[in-house]
Amino acid sequence: MHIADLIAHLEEIAPPELAEDYDTGRIGRIIEGRDEVETVCCALDATPAVAAAAASMGAGLLIVHHTPLWEPLTAITGRTAAVLRPLFAGEVNLYVMHTNFDRAPGGVNDTLADILGLADPVPMTIGLVGRCTAGLDEMAARIGGNVRVWGEINDPDRLAVVGGSGFDPALIAEAVALGADAFLSAELKHHVARTSPLPCIESTHYALEAPAMRALAERSGWEYLEDRPAVRTIA
Repeated sequence: MHIADLIAHLEEIAPPELAEDYDTGRIGRIIEGRDEVETVCCALDATPAVAAAAASMGAGLLIVHHTPLWEPLTAITGRTAAVLRPLFAGEVNLYVMHTNFDRAPGGVNDTLADILGLADPVPMTIGLVGRCTAGLDEMAARIGGNVRVWGEINDPDRLAVVGGSGFDPALIAEAVALGADAFLSAELKHHVARTSPLPCIESTHYALEAPAMRALAERSGWEYLEDRPAVRTIA
């Protein structure tokens, strides 16, 4: 398939206009590769391992959630070079779908809600609130465990979920207004945990967002490249 047709398809899946303002210039095709694409790969992050794997598979397109080029570059060295080198050498297009995929139907938060078994979802600015059909232990198991709970709660009735780093006081207030009695996201800061009106359920950034990229690959017949961060719990 021609890369222009693939890009048009991806923009239907996650329209760029859904993205936050800070994603301007950081989503869409950020590395230009070959025009004709036979193999497409998906991953959460464009890590050196993911880039090398995509190139070795002969991929013409790698789709990721997080851009590896967050800031303007004046030099290409170290990890950035390790990511870009195999992509340029293999003429691999790199396409980023970030906050637009968070908000898109079937995107990050919808996928997370499906995994958790949330019913009757109501959208937030980013994320959603849904009715719980499973207990907290079961929901934690479904996203791979490694979950911490800040505050007093057993099994929530209505859960707010925001894939990625979503513990923002304004989002938590929005969740309260929508009737949530707990809030699930990643990378919780101490002062937010201390002042939150809702119990905060903290998982990892990867656990909450990677499932959507995997689901995108599976339903599209593309390859998913797993590069899970090394995390272990020390008692």
